[in-house]
Amino acid sequence: MTATNTLSSLPAKARNRILTLNGILWFLQALWGLFFAGSGFGKVLLYDAALYEAAPRAVAWYAAVPQTLIVFIGVVEVLGGIGLILPAMTGVKPRLTPLAAAGLALTMILATAFHIVRGEYALVPANLVLGGVSAFIALGRWNLRPTAAATLTTPRLLKSLAVLAGMALLVFAPTWYTMTHAQF
Repeated sequence: MTATNTLSSLPAKARNRILTLNGILWFLQALWGLFFAGSGFGKVLLYDAALYEAAPRAVAWYAAVPQTLIVFIGVVEVLGGIGLILPAMTGVKPRLTPLAAAGLALTMILATAFHIVRGEYALVPANLVLGGVSAFIALGRWNLRPTAAATLTTPRLLKSLAVLAGMALLVFAPTWYTMTHAQF
């Protein structure tokens, strides 16, 4: 039985609730994917020694974390952000989307604990919201409204490349420019 047949066999009220949940999940996946990709890319750029030296003036907790760990967190966030969008959109390995969301939720749990230990309580609510929504996406795409697997077609590949190009123009390029041209 296909997903379309399953949906059409449901009562209208249940069908609308599922479709609404799907829309909410897609909106959150796109928003969180762009946010984490951009935030993570900023951390990845700290592989540059000069940027890493200046970074604690802009973000205090960077001084307490080794450069390699910040870059690693950045890579995790970039891959997680992309993972929230592309696998579900292409249908190729769509189970990677809830795993990416769960990984980002875990990252935010660890960030919350880190900030509590350091007494940076003002940062905790943001970590909890980011982690909570990531957990909601993970649960939603794993159990409530999973994305069906599909074969990779040329239109899906082109759409994915367009999303990556959009991320490069809207998220990565401005982050790179800000990080390399701003005075902290």
